[in-house]
Amino acid sequence: MEKILPGKYVEISYDLFEVAPDGSENLVHNVTDEEPERFIFGVTQGLLMPLERALEGLGVAQTFDVPVKAGEGFPYNPDDVATLDKSIFMVDGKFDSETIKEGAYIPMMTGDGFRITGQVKEVASDHVVMDFNHPLVGKDLRFKGKVVTVRDATPEELHPSCGGGCCGGGCGDSGCGEDGSCGCDGCGH
Repeated sequence: MEKILPGKYVEISYDLFEVAPDGSENLVHNVTDEEPERFIFGVTQGLLMPLERALEGLGVAQTFDVPVKAGEGFPYNPDDVATLDKSIFMVDGKFDSETIKEGAYIPMMTGDGFRITGQVKEVASDHVVMDFNHPLVGKDLRFKGKVVTVRDATPEELHPSCGGGCCGGGCGDSGCGEDGSCGCDGCGH
C-alpha cells in the first residue's frame, strides 16, 4: 500500500469543525470523496502543520481525526486587511449600504480575477476597511476524514509552471538528470 510521503499526490475527504470553548463542535466545511482536496504532500503550500503531521505515513482508506489549536491553525496576516475607496461599492451611483455594513462577508474579485471573500470591518465616510483573512483565524478546529488517493506525483503535478513538462513538454536535447531534473534553464527543473 502506498503511504503519504513527501512528493506523493494525495486526495483526502474530510469534515472541518470549529470547536467552541465549551467543547461543542460546529461543522463549517465538508470535502467529499467525489470532490476531494488534492495536493502534493510536502510541496503544496497551505496545509496546516498538525494536519500534515497526522497525514504522513497514512495509506488509502485510513482515517484521521486531528484537533488543531488556534495557534497552529490559520494564521492572521495584517497585510490581508485593506482600506478600499468607498466608490468601488457604488451601485447605480449610490453606495450599497444595505450590503456593505460592519460584519458582513462580501464576495469580491482580485486584480488577477480570483474570487475572494472579505469581512467588512469599518465603513467610513470615504473608505471601507475589509479583512480578507481566513474566517477561521484564531479558532480551534478539528479535521475528521480519510485518505482517498495516494500515488506518485507526475512531473506535471510537481512542476506545473513548466507547461506540461520541462521546457514545454519534455527534456528534448537538454537531457534529464538522475534526480529527475531536466537541466533546462527555462524552468529551472
